[in-house]
Amino acid sequence: MADLRRLGKRGSYRLGRLGVPAQPAAWPAPHYPAWSRRRRGPVICWVLASAAGVLLVAGGALLGLWFLPFLAGLAAGLAAHYGRLRMRATLPVTVAIAAVGWGLALWWLVLRGLPDGAVAREVAALAGLPPHATVTVIVALLVAVIQALAGLWLGRAVAPGYAR
Repeated sequence: MADLRRLGKRGSYRLGRLGVPAQPAAWPAPHYPAWSRRRRGPVICWVLASAAGVLLVAGGALLGLWFLPFLAGLAAGLAAHYGRLRMRATLPVTVAIAAVGWGLALWWLVLRGLPDGAVAREVAALAGLPPHATVTVIVALLVAVIQALAGLWLGRAVAPGYAR
């Protein structure tokens, strides 16, 4: 409205281009279903990497390295970024690596005849939980899973150039 003399006269209020024909719409991009295969690399490589992660977590638990589930989750998050895997594929695998790794370590200690069952019962009773060894084992596995999930989140968040 630079010209005040045109106020109220014909053509001064432009409400869009009413008489111009609309542009033809562009063709829509092809839609691929969410369940289609999008992973990169052979499946056997991912299975072997998961088995190696389980063995590393189990070995670290036997050596007293309690933070290895976090590092395994961090590695899984970075590998998922570079392998272009979705979170719904990496989340259960990361949980399984942490839980199976710590479960194998605890099972190995029980098989060797160490009094871990009695210690687990005492720890559960002192914590105010039911005095059963399975309660303490489940809590230990949950702590490992929470560490792995935090590592997975961090690995996906710090991956360079991460886009949804």
